[in-house]
Amino acid sequence: MLRWIVAGLGSLVLVGCGSVVGTCEDGSGGIRLFGDSVAKRYLAKGVSEYETGNYVNAKTALQGVLENQYATRYETLWANKYLAFIYCVSGDQKLCRDHFRNVLKLNPDFELSAAEAGHPLWGPVFRSVKGAPSK
Repeated sequence: MLRWIVAGLGSLVLVGCGSVVGTCEDGSGGIRLFGDSVAKRYLAKGVSEYETGNYVNAKTALQGVLENQYATRYETLWANKYLAFIYCVSGDQKLCRDHFRNVLKLNPDFELSAAEAGHPLWGPVFRSVKGAPSK
């Protein structure tokens, strides 16, 4: 009986089935057992709060991603992107730039979508950070 359970779990790992097993989004090839990570849930909550205009709760959730030692590069990148947006909107240019720098450290080729790049508050900040020589 134990042999069948082990064989069944092994096949789930190989095929990445459903919510029991999934691969990491950052391309590392890692396997995540038992559904979404805490960081992924924080990211989803942060983006949802951001989209409804609740920037205080969004910032708290997105900071949770950055403080989570198991967050993937993907999760960290997107948390930094949305934090940059929040800081730009609230007028904190320094923190806006810092978070865009973090995004570009994680992916130097990262680009904002056309709509995001055209935003009057963070579009110019992102372009200036992207165009600046890296340290």
